[in-house]
Parts: sequence; C-alpha cells; structure tokens
Amino acid sequence: MKLIDARKDHYRKLAHEQGFRSRAAYKLKELNRSYRIIGPGFYVLDLGCAPGGWTQMAVKLAGNRGKVMGVDLSYVDEIPGAHIIRENIEDESIIDEIMYYFNRKVNAVVCDLSPQVTGNWSVDHAKQISLNYSCAKIMDKVLMHKGNAVFKVFDGEYSMEFRDYLRKKFAKIHLTKPMASRKQSSELYCVCLGYSN
Repeated sequence: MKLIDARKDHYRKLAHEQGFRSRAAYKLKELNRSYRIIGPGFYVLDLGCAPGGWTQMAVKLAGNRGKVMGVDLSYVDEIPGAHIIRENIEDESIIDEIMYYFNRKVNAVVCDLSPQVTGNWSVDHAKQISLNYSCAKIMDKVLMHKGNAVFKVFDGEYSMEFRDYLRKKFAKIHLTKPMASRKQSSELYCVCLGYSN
C-alpha cells in the first residue's frame, strides 16, 4: 500500500471510529488547529454541507454555547447540535432563513462544497468556483465584522481570481492544503481571516 493510500485509509478509519460522516471532518479540524477559524461559542454556517462531516466538526469546535447550521441541496441526516436545511445556495432568498435561525450575524462561514462532478475538469472547476461565488454572496450578508471563512477551491484557471476577490474582503488570506486531503487531489483551501466589510 502506498503511503498516500495508507493516509487516506487512516482518516477514513478514524472518521468511522469517531462517528464522523466523512474523512473531510479532519480537514476542518486541521485547518482550525492552524488558523483558529472556529472557537467555542461561535455561530457557524456550513454551506454545501452534505454528507455532514464539516457540520459535525463545527458542532464539536463551537461547543454547547455555539450554534451551527448546514445548508445543502441534497438530503442530509440530522446532526445533533446543528440545524440542517435543504436549500439551494444559489438562491439568495435563503439568507432570511439563515438570519432567522441565528438571530444575528455569524462568526464563521465554511464551504467544503463540490458540484456534481462530470469528469470534465474545466467544467467541474468552473462550476465549483461559480458555487463559491454564490457562497461568498451569502457570506457578505451574514458574516460579522472580523469573522472568518473557509472555501474549498478546485485549483485551476479561476482559483487565483477567486482568491483575489476574497482578498479585498479579509485582513488575511491563506491558501493551504491539509494533510487529510488526498495528495493527488487538486483541492486547496482558502482560509479567510478578519472580515472587513
């Protein structure tokens, strides 16, 4: 078994043992350890949350004083400590529902979303970045001053343009790839700290 497969397997096994729905939960845990995106008592919005690994980790990181909401078009089984809504992130009318639930602006917005992958890289990359812009529009309405955000980015021709778009909105931007990501995967994470709008 190649080291990369062993690592992938390690996170999958860990997720199974610790009751997380996907190994992706450890990407958020690792990013949080490096950048403290989510702290105890934080209100967190997870956009494109299926199957729910990041939502589960957000609940754990925010603790019992925090509040977490997950949004996805796909059905997501209930997650203790989180409110899940089945809605389209490309529909900005969900902002009312988000604000109604939190009753104030949130501390962090996290997006680990992927489109339905077609296998055509340029199509998938363009669609994934387009979904990120939709999430950023929602973020602009619901994220508090000095709040944090994370976006998964399929690395490609539009990824730097998206990073520069975010750079105008935050004090600091980091592009990083967590250990829990597959080595051959083209995903990067854009960690955004200190929202200034």
